[in-house]
Amino acid sequence: MQILVTGGAGFIGSAVIRHVIDNTEDSVVNVDKLTYAGNLESLESIVESERYHFENVDICDRNELDRVFREYQPDAVMHLAAESHVDRSIDGPADFIETNIVGTYTLLEAARAYWNALSENRKENFRFHHISTDEVYGDLEGTDDLFTETTSYSPSSPYSASKASSDHLVRAWLRTYGLPTIVTNCSNNYGPFHFPEKLIPLMILNALDGKSLPVYGDGMQIRDWLYVEDHASALYKVVTEGVVGETYNIGGHNEKANIEVVNTICSLLEELVPNKPDGVTNYKDLITFVTDRPGHDVRYAIDAGKIERELGWKPAETFESGIRKTVEWYLNNQKWWSRVLDGSYSRERLGIESK
Repeated sequence: MQILVTGGAGFIGSAVIRHVIDNTEDSVVNVDKLTYAGNLESLESIVESERYHFENVDICDRNELDRVFREYQPDAVMHLAAESHVDRSIDGPADFIETNIVGTYTLLEAARAYWNALSENRKENFRFHHISTDEVYGDLEGTDDLFTETTSYSPSSPYSASKASSDHLVRAWLRTYGLPTIVTNCSNNYGPFHFPEKLIPLMILNALDGKSLPVYGDGMQIRDWLYVEDHASALYKVVTEGVVGETYNIGGHNEKANIEVVNTICSLLEELVPNKPDGVTNYKDLITFVTDRPGHDVRYAIDAGKIERELGWKPAETFESGIRKTVEWYLNNQKWWSRVLDGSYSRERLGIESK
């Protein structure tokens, strides 16, 4: 297959591309605008492959999208391009509306025009796979429930509202126009090449610098953690074997409170980096509780039973194995994250605005 991946220089997108190039015979065209979180260095291991191509294109640019479809003739689209950080969406929701909603609409229309012109056989086999988030479902506070594929949408932040909107667009393009779409909603990803504004890499890098480890509220917000390489394998399974019109929830079966995650990282660093920064006796002493994020959901939890039953996928990593691999990766890849931090992001607190 020829797969068009949007957002392939991002955290999850780059993991998908590495998975496809390393484990299949398929080809990939990576369509990425290269915003602050896009990093082509995350693809260094596969960039020389003859099956990989990169196009620096904004998904809101219809003319360029049409050109890419004409030139590469993809058999499937895996749509990961998105503004993805909740705190950034609180500070500046406009970019999230533009990329996640308008961009998805523009990509759907480009894909539909391309799909309509295909031969009947290629038309039948074409897939538009939209990658989304469990945050569209809202908050499970006070319940033991799990998000299923039929859970009602109740987004809490500008980010999750924009992703919910894009999910609805994708399903509408199937219902109205017949475009063969599939949607996946995943839990919190973590692992190598994660941009340092997110919880796990931020805690690792701050601890190594002897800086405070800011934990929102009481730290008891619960998330289901999914190792990014497990997610990549699940996404490939869906785009190649998933049923048109279906939704698949993808989770790691690893519900952890944020404070538990931070404590685990501190314990691993005690073991792996016993020589601490000046003035630090224990890494856990760096934990600082800060004012909670406005509208912060308390609990997310995914029921990933459907994708296991119907497609035979389940995560290979436990949280314990995955978090150890992640910490070790950051310790061994200072060049990558140092270059990221040389750019516009300096681990500042975002998402404080509530008005």
